Amino acid sequence: MTHVTRELFGFLGELRRHNNREWFNANKDRYLAEVRDPLLAFIQAIAPQLTRISPHIVADARSSGGSLLRIYRDTRFSRDKTPYKTNAGLSFGLDAPRDFDAPGYYLHLAPGEVFMGAGIWRPSADALRAIREAIVKDPRGWKRAKRSDLAHGEATLKRPPRGFDPDHPLIDDLKRLSFTAGVRFSERQACAPQFPARFVAACRGQAPLMKFLARAMGLSF
Repeated sequence: MTHVTRELFGFLGELRRHNNREWFNANKDRYLAEVRDPLLAFIQAIAPQLTRISPHIVADARSSGGSLLRIYRDTRFSRDKTPYKTNAGLSFGLDAPRDFDAPGYYLHLAPGEVFMGAGIWRPSADALRAIREAIVKDPRGWKRAKRSDLAHGEATLKRPPRGFDPDHPLIDDLKRLSFTAGVRFSERQACAPQFPARFVAACRGQAPLMKFLARAMGLSF
């Protein structure tokens, strides 16, 4: 089965109410059967289609260390000590050296919240400057790349970034700390057999943004 199931949303909803190790361990077989394995099949199914968008997109169907993000939360620096994420996440980044910021695609699955994201979220200072410089150097290319509005609600600088013209016509974009766009889906759409194709089509629609960001950061797309 290569599409998302209603059981996946049911499991995540229950996990939200019982976010503790005892409950998860007692229901781990359900997690594997209803969440992990269907999503690994989803990754494997769409990998060739993502490669047609760009041969540099990594779609890795391994159960650990691949495109399926860990269900376990990193609680070391968080006041929230609940051990598990209550969403499933898939990440399809561009091939890049380890620990290198790279743009990518993302699929978020949670009860009542399903969306595809594209771009880069909170890049390092060097990557951020490279993107800003690319926008200044090629404003027309940037306008074409961000076909739709970038995500609203992302953190931005209150003042223009140092070294950039505060009167630049694209100053609002230059003040951004993230460069992401996306498409929202309903749970019903996510559970439909055609969802893999729908997700890939949404990714294809954001390819100009991905390509611009990749080039700004010296990556192939």
